Amino acid sequence: MAEIQDSLILFVDDNIELCSMVKELMGKAGFTHIETVYSIKEAEKRIHDERIRLWILDVNLPDGSGFSFMEELRKLSSVPVLFLSARDEDEDRLLGLGLGADDYMTKPFLMKELILRVTAILRRTCHYEEKPHSSILILGACRVDFASAVVTRKGEETALTAKELLLLKKLAENRGNIVTFDALCDTIWGDGYYGYENTLMVHMRRLREKIEEDPSHPLWLLTVRGLGYKLAK
Repeated sequence: MAEIQDSLILFVDDNIELCSMVKELMGKAGFTHIETVYSIKEAEKRIHDERIRLWILDVNLPDGSGFSFMEELRKLSSVPVLFLSARDEDEDRLLGLGLGADDYMTKPFLMKELILRVTAILRRTCHYEEKPHSSILILGACRVDFASAVVTRKGEETALTAKELLLLKKLAENRGNIVTFDALCDTIWGDGYYGYENTLMVHMRRLREKIEEDPSHPLWLLTVRGLGYKLAK
């Protein structure tokens, strides 16, 4: 739990009073690394900050849309995102989740519920890291360095392609759980990914060749027939 609470969370909202309240109350709950920005422009300056373990993102910001920013973020990173917005229509919620958000909460909200949802996301997505900023994943005798996109197995280094890296990151963030074909395709290709399922299979096969001892009988990168893939614990 301490590791989760040490995670850096960035809150993007133009309501300064709300940001201050959330930061204070989450701090009392043990989350000591919460930073706030108040515009898309400020958020864009942090988009490459790999220390951030969770974005809490408003939709209506003075200089742009949180949805549009989410699209840009997903092109670069699979870091978790929780939308926190006054827009409570089903269409907005579905759009946010469809863009790859991990959760969507509406305002007004219960602070305790926000803390529980944040905790659940971080518990689910940070378990494979020894430290919040770590980028190493160990799979038996195989070592994956996400920062350099390199797999080391039996002393030999193999580079991962950008799409292989995104695929493995998404599975690692949800380790032990099924990640659907749709979710993986959306992570890799974004909107308009329909029809890429066969291409996804090709990337998975190549990823297994780099990680598995026997790619035809994988121990780590598992197929869940008709549903998707999962990374074994």
